Amino acid sequence: MNNNDLTEILIRAVEEADSSDRLLDAVQELAAAGIQEAVPTLIAALGYNNPGAAVAAVDGLIAIGEVAVPPLLELIDDYNYGARAWAIRALAGIGDVRALDTLLEAAKNDFSLSVRRAAARGLGTLRWHQVPSEKLESVQTQVLEALLLISQDPEWVVRYAAVTSLETLAVAVAVTSPDQALRITNQLQQMLDTDADLGVRTRVKFAQEKIQQQEHQEQHQEVFAPKRKLQDTEVSELPYRGGGRR
Repeated sequence: MNNNDLTEILIRAVEEADSSDRLLDAVQELAAAGIQEAVPTLIAALGYNNPGAAVAAVDGLIAIGEVAVPPLLELIDDYNYGARAWAIRALAGIGDVRALDTLLEAAKNDFSLSVRRAAARGLGTLRWHQVPSEKLESVQTQVLEALLLISQDPEWVVRYAAVTSLETLAVAVAVTSPDQALRITNQLQQMLDTDADLGVRTRVKFAQEKIQQQEHQEQHQEVFAPKRKLQDTEVSELPYRGGGRR
């Protein structure tokens, strides 16, 4: 049996499933296959009234990655809110910058706290190498402004997600945009001092520690890199004395 035959069998199993359990099993098997041809069927599964199958489909789409982004973005305008919410979760997990506007809108304005949380986490997984260098700072500023707003969300799970993304953004901009990094540091400290939820404050302290570790590591590299380079030069300039004893 070749790959095409296997793909066809797995897709047909999803389409012909006659119970919720069989649908769940079929979607899980299709998602585990990790094949691009499965994208339309996995996206269709997002709209079924089967949360387990939707979770499996989301995991499969995330594993497949970037090729799933365009059809997922097309689904966002669909009338089916449930499918749209699952699609946002998939886009957040993939981290493709083409989904930036969708994630920003969902994180700030969606009525579902679970969708806002997923979108907020997605803003911390964006693949910055996809952004042209001349646009990188402005895009990161846009994300930062959104996260500063989201960190004031009335739901603690959304604020928690915002903290995780502020942490990753702080690491990303530490060298290139120290002003942005400082704004993040200040926001985290404010949340540590004022947030009403212990879980959020605990996550803030963890984020602060990770950011400080990254800063110390970079400082260490800056201090010792020139010395290592000098030592390498000194060794390379030593005259060759021959190998081994005579």
